Amino acid sequence: MTLNRRRMLTMMAAATLAPSALSAQGLDLRPRPRPLPEPGDLVTRSGLPGRVAFALTDGTEPLALRQAGALLAPASTMKAITALYALDRLGPAHRFRTRVIRAGDTLILAGGGDPVLTTDDLARLADDLVGLKTPSPARFAVWGGALPGIAEIAPEQDDHLPYNPAISGLMLNFNRVHLGWTRVGVDHQISVEARAADNSPRAYTVTAMPGDQSDLFSYRHDLEREYWTVSRAAMGRTGSRWLPVRLPELYAADVFQTLCRARGLVLPAPDVIDRLPAGQDIAYHDSPPVEALVRDMLEYSTNLTAEALGLHASGAPDLVQSGQAMRGWLDGLGQGMRLADHSGLSDASRISPYAMTRVLAGPGRDLLLSRLMRRNPLADDDHPVNAPVAAKTGTLNFVSNLAGYVTGTSGTEGVFTIFCADAVRRRATIGEELPAGVSTWTRQAKALQADLLNSFAGRLA
Repeated sequence: MTLNRRRMLTMMAAATLAPSALSAQGLDLRPRPRPLPEPGDLVTRSGLPGRVAFALTDGTEPLALRQAGALLAPASTMKAITALYALDRLGPAHRFRTRVIRAGDTLILAGGGDPVLTTDDLARLADDLVGLKTPSPARFAVWGGALPGIAEIAPEQDDHLPYNPAISGLMLNFNRVHLGWTRVGVDHQISVEARAADNSPRAYTVTAMPGDQSDLFSYRHDLEREYWTVSRAAMGRTGSRWLPVRLPELYAADVFQTLCRARGLVLPAPDVIDRLPAGQDIAYHDSPPVEALVRDMLEYSTNLTAEALGLHASGAPDLVQSGQAMRGWLDGLGQGMRLADHSGLSDASRISPYAMTRVLAGPGRDLLLSRLMRRNPLADDDHPVNAPVAAKTGTLNFVSNLAGYVTGTSGTEGVFTIFCADAVRRRATIGEELPAGVSTWTRQAKALQADLLNSFAGRLA
């Protein structure tokens, strides 16, 4: 028998031994775990253009860092800070009240800064007035002074973007109107509605018409009405979209007037008043509590809700001062931050990943923010993560961010922030609705975020 044959028979015999026998000989048969990919290697392999910065901690100690001190645009991850600010300063049970007030011969629709007031809510107020047998008043007024009047959240954004409306103490349907069109013959029939689930009356203070302009939309307004012109060439046979409202008090008053008229209560043309006179509350509608508003804001990333909550919490006269007040509330955690608003829509805000992670680990855990955040937010983009995640996304043109909490297999919860940005293409496309290449870049960024989260979860095991 040759030497090679003897060795082969010996190896075959060893292979038939029971595992206990092999263990007795000092051999470890347990499967070896595959080594975790290094987060930096994942970034390199992704080939994502631009900068990727991240921080992962266990709440106190850093576990993975990459450019974690870089000041970058937070986008809508800013809403996580705003949520904490509102919960702390206003309280989770606080509500915002919209009132109908009788002051002498005047009926007043008075906003309380409710960011989620709808046409259906105004319809219920109209029902209440009719049920009270309220007579037609000599005057009808509307007041929106519960919050400062701000023409738009981010002036650098295009005028027609529905997520960039005006802010006021009286906001209806997220200060949006629904534009619909159908081709009739050679032209289009256009409708502008204050659309809600059960009531969608015409919005008389907003008009729209087709035009032969090269721009998709053009806009102007006077003291009483808003005017949109839509590119006829871009309209097609039928379609619809939301448009922002810039005269919110008149819009809400107009809709309320229509709803009351349909119920037999005639209101005169509205006056916008700056000072709210003393009077008697005869009907009211309360918003959901702040905690519910925060949950929906984090789920649907509603900019108007974020700005309204932040302005209520600060009492400041504009968004810049309100953002500064929120940074002051953070005390030492806010050092180095630049907060220009509460929604993250402004391009002027800057936060580092490590600073965001410290906020989530501190006030975020104190106020149990994770229970209000969206679960597994990357799953909708077909980028599942093999670990429980509660987080807030943040998206602008060539900016894709994610910040929140990830849990490892051992049950250890980590706090993380991932910021991805292509600064050159971001600067070139600020305010545009859907620039070339942004969808592909964003999908690539989200795939990288999913890979990083799987790596983070492994480090928490």
